[in-house]
Amino acid sequence: MKTIIPILLFIVTSFSTAIAQNVAKFEFKSEVIDYGDIEKGSDGVKVFQFENIGTEPLIIENVYSSCGCTVPTWTKAAIAPGKSGEIQVKYDTNRVGPIRRTITIYSNADEPTKAVKIKGRVLDPAEKS
Repeated sequence: MKTIIPILLFIVTSFSTAIAQNVAKFEFKSEVIDYGDIEKGSDGVKVFQFENIGTEPLIIENVYSSCGCTVPTWTKAAIAPGKSGEIQVKYDTNRVGPIRRTITIYSNADEPTKAVKIKGRVLDPAEKS
């Protein structure tokens, strides 16, 4: 009995380690995009670029924004290990004021819910003095 318990413990540990290694994994070039100060009505499109550094294909199931003023689009096909993908974010720059938005990504990655952020400020050219 004393020998069986350590053997079972070893088998369970080895099995869980083997399973944990077979996952998809994001590596973003940047998890925060800073628009800086931009003028009202300017181009609000920015791109989050990432690589799948895992061992399994990465599938993005959905991407949500914390506000309707930000529209995400993303790579719909599975991203093979070692390959890159992107999430494009379009912010409505007709809204003057600070930009502080979270984009939430749902996927099969080791971190199934991942948040990235955009920030900046939209300036109204009519308010310049």
